[in-house]
Amino acid sequence: MERSRAERMISNAEGLDAIIILNDGSPFLDSTFWYLTELTGGSFEGSMAVVRKDGGLEVIVSALEEETASSGKGEIHVYHTRAERDNHLREALKGTSKVGFNTHCASYSMVDQVRRTVKGIKVKDASSAISSTTAVKDKKEIELIRKACWISSKVAKEIPDMLSDGVTEKEVASRMDARMMELGGTGNAFDTISAFGANSSKPHHSPTEYKLRKGDTALFDFGTKYERYCSDMTRTVFLSRPPEIMERAYETVLEAQTAGIEIYKDGAPAKDADLAAREIIDRTEFKGKFIHSFGHGIGMDVHQDISVSPRSEQILKEGNIVSAEPGIYIPGVGGIRIEDTCLITKDGCERLTDFDRRITFV
Repeated sequence: MERSRAERMISNAEGLDAIIILNDGSPFLDSTFWYLTELTGGSFEGSMAVVRKDGGLEVIVSALEEETASSGKGEIHVYHTRAERDNHLREALKGTSKVGFNTHCASYSMVDQVRRTVKGIKVKDASSAISSTTAVKDKKEIELIRKACWISSKVAKEIPDMLSDGVTEKEVASRMDARMMELGGTGNAFDTISAFGANSSKPHHSPTEYKLRKGDTALFDFGTKYERYCSDMTRTVFLSRPPEIMERAYETVLEAQTAGIEIYKDGAPAKDADLAAREIIDRTEFKGKFIHSFGHGIGMDVHQDISVSPRSEQILKEGNIVSAEPGIYIPGVGGIRIEDTCLITKDGCERLTDFDRRITFV
């Protein structure tokens, strides 16, 4: 029988008696809460999820969330007052000493409140155990991300039809966002990047009123959520023929991405994919123009704790889902990035996003 997510998480938390996930309120909302409960909706501000040493999951929610919470995993405890919440918390952590918190998301005030409410507990950092658990996706998660990637891939294939001389970055971004929702997306994984011409040399450009012109590079970085799971992809196309340097940059990035993806498999050092891609770029005229890492983990958060960078010490595992996104950026001229969401398998990887990566002229 497959272990529950709570059971897998506590087994990765050596020496801890419990792990508590806190949802203080925006911006301190932890996706791990939805990961453990397998819920897709609700705001759950002021809620908590407690993973006990035996793998049990206890979920403390306000009366506002009782009906929603009942459809998820875990034993539900409902509170109407602060005193009731504190009593549920003390009962859930009864007999525990070392309690782990997700220090990446929990606010100091909430951690301190738990420590004062449940006397005698020792506060520990459980972020590593949480990250290592959520990084390996189960079958249900893979299918949800596959669906999110299908949606974004469908939109990618429609991008050429959205482009014409004079259309603005904002106009195309809004059309892409609307199409992702029409196809079943439940919100953006992040703010869509739509960058034309010289703006495409800025990796995190925000769309403006700049109008597309013939010869411009058009770079799009976008993703949707499907039942809280993210997709992430980037495609770069051209309105008519660009300057030759941009065509050369495109072919170099494509070669670099292919080389990095070929490294992706269970047991491979994460840094090797970055190094393979970077070596290709740095032996060309574009040396030093690849200014970010090759990839990152993807799940309920579009950036999860797998770093595919030259300094990474992580080993890829079957079930990891990571991006593959080399780029070349030439200030004042333009930038190229090609990105796919990839599932790590035993013998390689599967690209979950799908759109022709060959150079495209509109």
